[in-house]
Amino acid sequence: MPSIFADKTFTNSFASLSSEFYSRVQPQLIENTTVASINPDAGKLIGLSTADLMSEEFRQIMACETLPDNAASLATIYSGHQFGSYNPQLGDGRALMVGEIASDNGPWELQLKGSGKTPYSRMGDGRAVLRSSIREYLCSEAMHGLGIPTTRALALGHGSTPVYRETVEQAASVIRMAPSHVRFGHFEYFFYTGQHDKHKELLDYIVNTHFSELAAKPEAERYSEFFREVTHRTARLIAQWQVYGFCHGVMNTDNMSILGLTIDYGPFAFLDDFNPGFICNHSDHAGRYAYNRQIQIGLWNLNALAHSLSGVIDENSLKESLMSYEPTLLESFGDLMYQRLGFNTRKDDDSELLSDLLTQLAQEQRDYTRFFRKLCDEKLDQDSDLVDFFIDRQCFASWLDAYKQRLKHEQSEDALRQRQMKSVNPKYILRNYLAQEAIEKAEKGDYQQVNDLLKVLQSPFEEHPEHEALATTPPEWGKMLEISCSS
Repeated sequence: MPSIFADKTFTNSFASLSSEFYSRVQPQLIENTTVASINPDAGKLIGLSTADLMSEEFRQIMACETLPDNAASLATIYSGHQFGSYNPQLGDGRALMVGEIASDNGPWELQLKGSGKTPYSRMGDGRAVLRSSIREYLCSEAMHGLGIPTTRALALGHGSTPVYRETVEQAASVIRMAPSHVRFGHFEYFFYTGQHDKHKELLDYIVNTHFSELAAKPEAERYSEFFREVTHRTARLIAQWQVYGFCHGVMNTDNMSILGLTIDYGPFAFLDDFNPGFICNHSDHAGRYAYNRQIQIGLWNLNALAHSLSGVIDENSLKESLMSYEPTLLESFGDLMYQRLGFNTRKDDDSELLSDLLTQLAQEQRDYTRFFRKLCDEKLDQDSDLVDFFIDRQCFASWLDAYKQRLKHEQSEDALRQRQMKSVNPKYILRNYLAQEAIEKAEKGDYQQVNDLLKVLQSPFEEHPEHEALATTPPEWGKMLEISCSS
């Protein structure tokens, strides 16, 4: 039979860089691998059909048994600031860059995660366990469903090779996709090691490949505008995280995408009850990456990137770009949050109305996602049962009255506004307890909840009445779970 990649050419522009950027590594077999779940939506992006993803050839790739012809099979080197401290050498410790496949919307770079040791594994085994692989597989698609820039997930593999963490666990693999997996930490590595020619080589590669609209500009202008664009993409990304209550958990500079994508799904969480100080990472004892600190950490990380670019970009230009971070973020946050409230226009006191709402949600620890979805059903001239959502009914009733008065200025019919609001207020998010239930079932060979979650998370604004149970209030044990970095 012809290969599923027979009509596709694997290229790897990253492999054209100097050898200092990567090491060539062969994957290590995961025994008795089953393709536990496939994502046909991601497959379409690179011309792979459902049948292709269910083929024996694809299973062997997920098992790290073989790679397509002309695959690159390399691990890249980078460094980064981890919890504020510089770590001089990191890198792809359990992932291999397979190569790029051309598509109508540009090349997609494939990475095989859980593929075994690389020179950058440090003391690790290069494996990924099933629980963390399920979480990354589902959350990357959940973020895409919400319209948040992210890496994508093509498939989830599950094998019998033992992996030793706190207990003995089962090995797994994920193929993730992005136009590029280059991080802030790639630039930091070559800056701090004094390899300035390689640093510039990487910068030119990224600009020419992924910011091609800047390539014809004079060098100083090209680099300055590149950093400004990275700043704006990062600001808009984190604004979307905040709007939808997403906590990344490990915002180290090596986990920050140069393209402004959400990358590296470790101890993440979506807020259940609205708690601005929520810390989702069990290892984050000081709360550096708490939900309400993500905005400032995004700027901190951009400052770290700016420092690594200081040899090629004028200091004043770097400062000007960094100063644009907050207004860009606030504008993006406001635009989306006002849409969630059903506002198509802005008024001077809108920010106060929003602030009052978030204060009440925080004080009463109300469910963040369910509240906004319920708000979609409000009608201007009918009494509301949403006050039952709050303990201090009178306080919320006062806010609701002010909110409905504000809605009257929109001059739109209830039905139209409700449809618009439901297109930006999800019914489904990847709650940690749902992921945990799916993990426990998958460990026993039952992948049904993984696939059910994949379906609703890819279209989280739709009703999906057959999966109503996935949108209910989480049980008390499932709220505000903290997740470890172990994967």
